[in-house]
Amino acid sequence: MKYTVLTLFPEITDAFFATSIMAKAIKRGIIEYKAVNIRDFATDKHKTCDDAPYGGGPGMLMLPEPLDLAIKSVLPSENSVKTDENPRIIYLSPSGRPFNQELARELAAEKELILICGRYEGIDQRIIDRYVDDEISVGDYVLSSGEVAALAVIDATYRLVDDVIRAESLTEESFSDGLLEYPQFTRPEIFDTIKVPEVLLSGHHEQIRLWRLEKRVEKTLQQRPDLIQRGKDNGVFNKEINSIIERLVREAEGDKNERN
Repeated sequence: MKYTVLTLFPEITDAFFATSIMAKAIKRGIIEYKAVNIRDFATDKHKTCDDAPYGGGPGMLMLPEPLDLAIKSVLPSENSVKTDENPRIIYLSPSGRPFNQELARELAAEKELILICGRYEGIDQRIIDRYVDDEISVGDYVLSSGEVAALAVIDATYRLVDDVIRAESLTEESFSDGLLEYPQFTRPEIFDTIKVPEVLLSGHHEQIRLWRLEKRVEKTLQQRPDLIQRGKDNGVFNKEINSIIERLVREAEGDKNERN
């Protein structure tokens, strides 16, 4: 997988690619990275990359010319134009479709992603119309930095690329099968009078599996009931999980009736 990031502040993304698991993945040749400074393609002596939007309104807008040249510089086609054979181009925008684990898996299957990091009030619509395949939002809020949003997408996708992380480490993560992850514990066995659940010390693998599965369902019901409903509607859950859901819901309703 190759990530090409178009940005006015390459130092923000450079730091991420130089640390931790990402740095190891690059060293092993699994991940490639290139930052393109959009300002390098500005044509005036001040390297101007923004101007006021037509029609008025607050803020500034990124100029189309430098961004157009920056995009063309990374497209492999002979004429440097957008074609179906070119890498997938993503613009990070609060107006985009919501980013989630399903979309992360889809993007992780690509050979290359080109990510456009907006600033100010965003980018000229003509750039979006000409080049962008996907507008993606990392949440229902506004960021001043498109780089932060791009790094969220990169971090969620690169770890799904084959051989970056062991496959078994991904199988029970939050959202992997419609449920959140179970609670985790490590040494010491007793911390500030709080003891690790006895089942995790038992060495009984089946009991541990069942405890973890029940805790996943319990946590998802508490924190994200919308995921439970979605999983049921889409037939994601197996018979065992559905049985746990039904039991925990009955128990919760029973406790509520007792309090009333």
